[in-house]
Amino acid sequence: MRRAVTVAASVLDQAAASLTNIAVLVIAARTSSAEGFAAFSLVYITFTVLLGLNVAFVGQAVVLEKGEDDRVGAAARSAVTFTAAASAVAALPLLAAGVLVDGPTGPAFLALGAVLPVVLVQDGLRYSFSALRQPHRALAADTLRLTCAVPALLLQPYDTSPARLVLVWGLSALPAALLGLALLRPFVRNRPGDARRHLRKGHLGRRFVVEYAVGSASSQLAVLGLGLFASPLAVGALRGASTLFGPLGTLLTSVNAFAPPLLGRTGSRRATVRAAAALGAVLALLGLAWGAVLFALPESVGRQLLGDTWQSAADLLPATGSQYAVMALGTCALVTLRVLSPRATLSVQVVFSLLAVVLMIGGYLVAGAVGAAWGLAAGSALKAVAAWTRVARTRPAPAAEQEDGRQRSAAPLS
Repeated sequence: MRRAVTVAASVLDQAAASLTNIAVLVIAARTSSAEGFAAFSLVYITFTVLLGLNVAFVGQAVVLEKGEDDRVGAAARSAVTFTAAASAVAALPLLAAGVLVDGPTGPAFLALGAVLPVVLVQDGLRYSFSALRQPHRALAADTLRLTCAVPALLLQPYDTSPARLVLVWGLSALPAALLGLALLRPFVRNRPGDARRHLRKGHLGRRFVVEYAVGSASSQLAVLGLGLFASPLAVGALRGASTLFGPLGTLLTSVNAFAPPLLGRTGSRRATVRAAAALGAVLALLGLAWGAVLFALPESVGRQLLGDTWQSAADLLPATGSQYAVMALGTCALVTLRVLSPRATLSVQVVFSLLAVVLMIGGYLVAGAVGAAWGLAAGSALKAVAAWTRVARTRPAPAAEQEDGRQRSAAPLS
């Protein structure tokens, strides 16, 4: 019973965090011109990359911490302290970019630099709560974040500057950050942490950062470069289209979090592969159905969702819907590989994530934003094919290797 409650709280917490991100982008699109939302999207992509790096380097490592409560509490305290210090350092180049970049994007980068420590610390707290087996506390903080961010952004007038939107969004995280720190305090009080442990040799976050960098950050940075050096409006269209598929993105994130332990209990290899394939098929069909619903929306409804960005985003819906459908298949294949042979995922991520970037840029050169969207879809499809091919050729890791992996997971982060 307790395990079911914990899983439910974790799923609801992920839903609250994802809903916040979706709502922020939808409201920003509605309150901005197409040019303003394009500038906001560039800055938000930058934040997304920094957030992903922090989750990989700090969050995914701290949730693997095991042992006595004192040990886990010390690790949680170290994670929060390191996130605060690292985010303050990361804010410096953002402030510099704000001075150097022309137009509305420059002040928006300045605003992101000012609020970055608040938003990264607030988001990172959920991983500390996960390690402490207290997801309901993370749910409380993230729910407060949602209830603060949405009204604050809705109060902004039309054509609000991107910098003001970023400031309002960032400062709305402050109450949730303070609540999260207060809820965490009983578990870390009198348990000294060492933030330097994250910089020592052998820290698990280094491996996770590599996988994130080639799996997600590379495409995000490519889209960012597309906006800075080619067409900011293309970035707004791509971001607007992907925002509409936010609910499916939430499901795929949940699959990454909860599918591995469930698939690991299915018994035989054949049962594991069948269960993963069935889940992938269901999610792929759901993605296609959701894309069809969005494509059929009247223009008036679409403009209520994304404002001036709707027209350009609507042209991308067939490609983005196809991308999320094949992403569902690829995600389930990669999760299966993690269960059968954890070392087999990195090569697939490296090769095919970089290929997706090449296809996106090539597609943009041929057919603009629509071509870029189809390039991303083609890259995701090739990754899914490669991942399932690897699954078909992979046998479960030997017991000794699995035991070694469990020991490494239970080892200190330092």
